Amino acid sequence: MEIETKPSASESTPEPTETTEATADGDFTAAEWANPVTNPGELLTTVEGTNFTVDVYQVGTDIATSGGQFVDPDTMELLLAEGDEIVFVNYVATNTSDADIPLSASLVNMTARYADWKYMQGMDAVVDFDLDEKMGINRTAIAPSKAVAPYIWKAGESFSFGQNFKYQPDSAITFAASLTESDAEGDLDHDTRQEVKVETTIE
Repeated sequence: MEIETKPSASESTPEPTETTEATADGDFTAAEWANPVTNPGELLTTVEGTNFTVDVYQVGTDIATSGGQFVDPDTMELLLAEGDEIVFVNYVATNTSDADIPLSASLVNMTARYADWKYMQGMDAVVDFDLDEKMGINRTAIAPSKAVAPYIWKAGESFSFGQNFKYQPDSAITFAASLTESDAEGDLDHDTRQEVKVETTIE
């Protein structure tokens, strides 16, 4: 772990895997502006910043119901095509400090990248709210109609959100968490930026 400042479509259609039913975990206290915390799946790793952590859970897999946005510049084929198997991960972020952390609408930004990912852009995802609900993840951490930034993240509070990307079982992957606090107006205070990376394996 370090702290810094600053494939082709499947020939056959795989069956979706079983997933863990999402429930609010008693170990987590949701921020008042956040959706209820869910923690389905199995814990893969924990990303640790100076004043926060992000638990990363592998939830399950399903079939992409649409294609992504990015193409291979050599073949002009979609990097994530309809019918590909995708994996869902869930992030549970917790303020581990003794102080409030003011956040912009960006909250804690999470990115995932396979070790063999050769493209400059990030890994593509499918936008499908029905799949998100099936997997028991929040597409966004912020609850509808809640206050605008700054979002005050109190000590000990958590929020959760998930994402999906193409499934490569037994692949090395890096998860990066970046947090930039906000000023009183809800704008980013870039002097506070921290980025944490941790390597693990998608099962």
